[in-house]
Amino acid sequence: MLYDNALLTRAYLHAWQVTKEPLYKRIVEETLNFISREMTHEQGGFYSSLDADSEGEEGRFYVWTLDEIRAVLQNDSEFFEAAYGITPQGNWEGRTVLQRALDDASLAARFKLDLETVSSKLAKSHAKLLSARASRLRPATDDKILTAWNGLMLASIAEAARVLADENSKANIYLNLATRNAEFLLSHLRPDGKLRRAWRNGKTTQEVFLEDYAALILGLLELYQTDFDPKWFAAAKKLADEMIERFGDTEGGFFDTPFDGETLLFRPKEIQDNATPSGNAMACEALIKLAEFTGDGKYRDLAEKSLSLITGYVLRHPLGFARWLSAAENAAGSMKQVAVLGEAGEKYFERMIQVIRSEYRPDIIVAASSHPVDAHAPVLLKDRPLVNGKATAYVCEGFVCKQPVTEADDLVEQLNS
Repeated sequence: MLYDNALLTRAYLHAWQVTKEPLYKRIVEETLNFISREMTHEQGGFYSSLDADSEGEEGRFYVWTLDEIRAVLQNDSEFFEAAYGITPQGNWEGRTVLQRALDDASLAARFKLDLETVSSKLAKSHAKLLSARASRLRPATDDKILTAWNGLMLASIAEAARVLADENSKANIYLNLATRNAEFLLSHLRPDGKLRRAWRNGKTTQEVFLEDYAALILGLLELYQTDFDPKWFAAAKKLADEMIERFGDTEGGFFDTPFDGETLLFRPKEIQDNATPSGNAMACEALIKLAEFTGDGKYRDLAEKSLSLITGYVLRHPLGFARWLSAAENAAGSMKQVAVLGEAGEKYFERMIQVIRSEYRPDIIVAASSHPVDAHAPVLLKDRPLVNGKATAYVCEGFVCKQPVTEADDLVEQLNS
């Protein structure tokens, strides 16, 4: 399922940022490569899922026998068998679902290799197996493109593109993947100016739900914070205003269906997070971030009113309201707003962006621009002059800013204070 990959990618990305554990980074990269290779429409949308069955057997496309692995890898097979604990019996109905049994350090010690060689040998083996697997009969693809699931994936890829920018030569590929996806969603899933739920073979459904709006808004805000193209922010803000108009409940929070949609006996209003975050939780998170970008109190007021919906539940069932808790932390804490102005590509400007992205910072939002600031850029960037003509960063809370800085070390100090 696309949403599984989206949520897990982001979780492992954050885990890598905090721990710098190479395994977590590799999982992110391999997942994004899989999405690009297996689940992306030629125009940029992401498919919903791949079937488990092929050739009449569950998992046939994905699993291996020991003999198959030895035939493909030959002299490298012993190394790969140790890495994945492969046995003649397999670990699933006589075949093997590849699961790491030894980490890189253990493999290095066992085969007397350095860590770089271990990583290289595994990558070479994976490429050979992937090439061999390509000759198998592929499982069917559920090629519906769902706005909500695509929004979640867009957010994960956009964030990965900026976090891995200094770590991975594929970061630009990931950014291109995210950009094409955003363009697809804003055109094909919004053919007449109204967002739609699903697209397939050039046709869209008529319905749309709260989670579609909320997930796409969050995806666009992440993409804006990656390439700082103001059109993504402008699109997110416009969608948020539409979401408020079409789904808003005067009692607080949002209905799952729009007021101008199909007539129902009652309009549902789901607040609990399930396999995917609830539309209300994502909408609340989106509004809090928009309030930080714009200084518009209506967004924060709506977010805080939404949070009142879950106060009676979250203490008893916190695991059912995880995304809400993240939004609540942002609302209750002091989110930092960072505005960086200068010339994109100039080394001091880029150094400041790099500093901001060098650590896991869940409590900040970032806007950046060259001078003059684009009319569609966040209000956070407006009326922020350069200091002595140099790239300048403003670190603010509630639009009250500290002394502007032009040195990366000073920016780090303000971010950490």
